Amino acid sequence: MGLFAFSGANAFEMAFPLVSANEVSVSTHTEIALAQPEFARATAEEAKTFTVKLTSYNAVPEQTDGDPMTTASGAFSNPEVVAARSVDLKGDLPFGTVIALSRAGEDSENCRFGAVSHLVGYRVIADSMHSRKREQVDILLDAADTVPVHGKEINPSLAMGLCSGVTIQVVGFLDIKDIPATQEVLAAIVTGNAIAKR
Repeated sequence: MGLFAFSGANAFEMAFPLVSANEVSVSTHTEIALAQPEFARATAEEAKTFTVKLTSYNAVPEQTDGDPMTTASGAFSNPEVVAARSVDLKGDLPFGTVIALSRAGEDSENCRFGAVSHLVGYRVIADSMHSRKREQVDILLDAADTVPVHGKEINPSLAMGLCSGVTIQVVGFLDIKDIPATQEVLAAIVTGNAIAKR
């Protein structure tokens, strides 16, 4: 699988084809219209790029604090769109920050980003990691999902492992209460539907 670096405005869209406003289904379009999320596209100054370690987690008691179905921001633990960040990135990635992720390196036994990249898409920072973690982003993945690795179906969080050198780019901001339920809707918001500067 080919991966990419952010060399142009459409690099993410080329690697992860997104839904255009005309392709959104009626039910999805209704969700966008009813929610009317206030999405603030990142300005040139806000569209920062970071190189981080990337891990993933599941919303299960063994991997979270307190209620696994509620993030640190109070949002629902939605494996389609939620990500956590280490506490040292709190100032740069406050709750509600929408990010795009990419990795240029080859997959290895320790990092299988390519095996789960179809599950990543855009992510909203809505959770926080343990205070000992630094320069790290953790994406929430569905505990019931599986991906193939060496001919076996395994949990995508186990498949991905720990990936170094992952690039994240800030693309915009949403209010935590406006986090959409699906990746399809989040992609439609980011690519131009229901945009309203806050």
